[in-house]
Amino acid sequence: MPSVIVIGGGPAGSSVAGLLALQGIDVVLLEREKFPRYHIGESLITGCMGVLDELGVRERVEELRFIRKYGGSLVWGKDGRWNFKFTEGKPEHPHAYNVRRADFDALLLARARELGARVYEEATVKEPLIDDGRVTGVRYALRGGPDQELHADLVLDASGQGRALGRHLTGIDWHEDLRNVAVWAYYQNGASLTGDETGNIFIEHVPGGWFWYIPLSDGTHSVGFVTPVAEAKAASIELPALFETKIAESTHVKKLLAEGFRVSGFRSARDWSYVCDRFTGPGWMLVGDAAGFVDPLFSTGVTLAMMAASAAAKAVPEILKNPDLEAAISERYEESYREFLSNIISFVRFFYDAGLDRAAYEEYAQALVDPKKLFFPRKDFVTLISGLNSLRPIFDLPVPAPTPV
Repeated sequence: MPSVIVIGGGPAGSSVAGLLALQGIDVVLLEREKFPRYHIGESLITGCMGVLDELGVRERVEELRFIRKYGGSLVWGKDGRWNFKFTEGKPEHPHAYNVRRADFDALLLARARELGARVYEEATVKEPLIDDGRVTGVRYALRGGPDQELHADLVLDASGQGRALGRHLTGIDWHEDLRNVAVWAYYQNGASLTGDETGNIFIEHVPGGWFWYIPLSDGTHSVGFVTPVAEAKAASIELPALFETKIAESTHVKKLLAEGFRVSGFRSARDWSYVCDRFTGPGWMLVGDAAGFVDPLFSTGVTLAMMAASAAAKAVPEILKNPDLEAAISERYEESYREFLSNIISFVRFFYDAGLDRAAYEEYAQALVDPKKLFFPRKDFVTLISGLNSLRPIFDLPVPAPTPV
């Protein structure tokens, strides 16, 4: 019987499985699909860089020749076009990457295997196994095979928005004001940003929504449009037609794509901003998108998932060594996780008011993460949208002392 079951082989699942295996813990990872597989979420932020180092894969990521991303460029608010650099927040994190998720995720899953996790692909988790209120394992099936039971001391759900475990154990709170829909495609021969903006994600606000424009290492650009679901319905046209209409209404994305041509079909996703009612319980823990997902405006998804994985990989060994501390350690994990999610959600909601100036956005970020104003608002703004915190680690998990007998 393994000590830990991890559900899901994306960045959260592969990271936590690899980091636990690195500590000598017996881990089984169950992944529904066969890698490599396509996934959106291509623009990373610098909060994930420390986790790549923990996993020992920074050099391998470099070898994949992903585009280095040194910051972001925006057309938003009263200031028109502006940009930021990650070094304005945490100088030790100068860049992140724009990645092909199929390649990036496959690298992380391979690393989990290499570190000792037993990885089963095409393994669909059906339901948790529960004994006297405690999750003790899962029922799953390999493709084409019969249902099987697998037991463990702890089960971690890192299955993303499918919430393979969480949907049986906890409710979900949708952020009604962030019910958006995204439609995207890939373009060749689009113009790239230059100079200090080279590699940046480009975000342009347009009436009714906003565009992302992400350079990828093969010369293509990922281009997506995000709009409220209500706006999309009111438009009374199909999403691809809405996308093309909004391209024509844009100022900068239209120019960047003047010589570009679409080289893929359109994809779409909707209603993705949410948080679960609980992140932990007896025998189980949620990690990454399985716990919650914030609107994609600041590209926090992958990074926050990997940082949560790193935190879980610190908490789980202590729970295994000191079962009596499980509730206290799990509570601190959830508390820390919710605090950062709450800050990002609050900031995204504020930022969606595109009628403000840059100083207002920076001051609001400071109010969230640095209320004593120990740093400049600009630093707090960049630090927050880098997936970090100016004052302390987001996942600060001191281990409670055992209760004296």
